[in-house]
Amino acid sequence: MGRTGYTCIRHVFCSLNVLIWLCACGMLGAGLWMRLNYPYEHGYGTLVPQYPYASSDIVVLAIGCLTFLVAFFGCCGAWFQSRCLLITYFSLVILVFLAEFMLGSLAFIFKDQVGITMKEQLYNGIQEHYSDENVHESGTFANFWDYIQSTFQCCGVDKYNDWYNIKAWPREERVPDSCCRVRERYCGKQYENDDRQLNWYQDGCSAAIQMWLVQRLHFVGSVGLAIGFVQLFGLIASMILFCTVRHKRSTHTYKSYDTTTT
Repeated sequence: MGRTGYTCIRHVFCSLNVLIWLCACGMLGAGLWMRLNYPYEHGYGTLVPQYPYASSDIVVLAIGCLTFLVAFFGCCGAWFQSRCLLITYFSLVILVFLAEFMLGSLAFIFKDQVGITMKEQLYNGIQEHYSDENVHESGTFANFWDYIQSTFQCCGVDKYNDWYNIKAWPREERVPDSCCRVRERYCGKQYENDDRQLNWYQDGCSAAIQMWLVQRLHFVGSVGLAIGFVQLFGLIASMILFCTVRHKRSTHTYKSYDTTTT
């Protein structure tokens, strides 16, 4: 490869990884901010409090750490022309690609079971972990459900009676106030000979969330294609740089040996 082509690939590869590295730093900062400023028992912004590692702050921190590590190896490998760092970067990208492919394939194959399991976990979450004491505090489990029900105009997982007799209000057939079409204080409570159920959303949130995701599949697909393109470019560029660096060093070694023997 000509020197100009090699230099161009090296600079583009290094610049791209610097940009990704900066994004990773931003993700780490956001994750730490959520973790330190909202130190709730079940984590920040989660619908499955029985799995604390699935909270938004932990997910952001994990993705940020992985992205930081991969971009660091790529940037340093290109800048210092290190074969060891380049092959490490290549291996990490391959592992990430395989993990994405396996998770996507498993989710597609077992999509029905995944949906059933998710519904069960959501139902268990509102039964065991919901509390209306901190519903107005950002990032809490109750606040997350309040936002979802108000935004998607839904109530419960499958139906509003999912909220009946939960741990937060045993022996009470009531719902959170966010289930009300016309929202006012205590509109989720039902009294004798009261028809407040007519003011509650009748559809469950699982169907509404699934429809929202289906309507945005084109966006998800576009993001997936962009990530795939970056990964493919990184794999090709890292191999080109690795092979070129090895060729340059072997040629330099050969010339030095030839000059010495001469």
